[in-house]
Amino acid sequence: MKNHRYNKGSAAAKNLLEEYGFESLLDFSLELFASGLGATVIEKPLVNSDGRIIFGKKHTIIEINQDIEFEQKKRFTLAHEIGHFVLHKGIDIHNDTEATTSWFNNKEKQAKNGRVEYEANQFASELLMPSTLFYEKQKGKKFSPQLLRDLAVFFKTSITSIAFKYFELGDHPICLFHSHNKTVSYWKWPDGYPHFIIDRTKLEPPEDSVAMEFFEKGKIYAKHQAKQQIWKSTWFDLKHWEDDNDFNFFEYCIISSSHNSVLSVVWEE
Repeated sequence: MKNHRYNKGSAAAKNLLEEYGFESLLDFSLELFASGLGATVIEKPLVNSDGRIIFGKKHTIIEINQDIEFEQKKRFTLAHEIGHFVLHKGIDIHNDTEATTSWFNNKEKQAKNGRVEYEANQFASELLMPSTLFYEKQKGKKFSPQLLRDLAVFFKTSITSIAFKYFELGDHPICLFHSHNKTVSYWKWPDGYPHFIIDRTKLEPPEDSVAMEFFEKGKIYAKHQAKQQIWKSTWFDLKHWEDDNDFNFFEYCIISSSHNSVLSVVWEE
């Protein structure tokens, strides 16, 4: 398995699972797990918030927005709040929105509370998708959008969180580009990746990208068409001696229509 540098959030989740004797929480209620740690979980309508944690002197309450559409996202939000409970005791009330439970944040937000949110996300990722198990489940399988979907079903978590976990641990190198309101907000590429990414932060996605198809035309591909072939030059620098026809690049977009955001997963075959 890939060797990753120490991370406080994932290390805390790993230790917690070991301490309580769980290989994973796939067949165990996350609400019961939180209760066992000393936090009461309540689902209720929340305004402008996916989840929040209220630390009292004796009791801690975790509130999850009952209107979150997908059960997998609810699960990730709860795991994120458990991360705050374990790692960040002492905050009086902490609200989490799509922006904080999302893996992408703008630089201002990152500077303000980024470390705390990053740790809670990494904690949630390890709690829901233990690295050893995740690595084994994807090992030797050809990368595809369907593989990400299958992993999301198995681990009962959001496909976005699966894409990030795969970026860290998957057999096949992938690049991630996040666009919000028709603007590229962030991107990631693997260490030692042979293709140079043109920095489009704060610019529009490429004209010929699948992400731009969504922003310009509202196009969302059906599952069987989710893997769309693109040119290398769409997202990457094409050297003057290279020919676009010699490369086999694909883009798969994970779309959140309600937040007008797109996570582009891009890879070469």
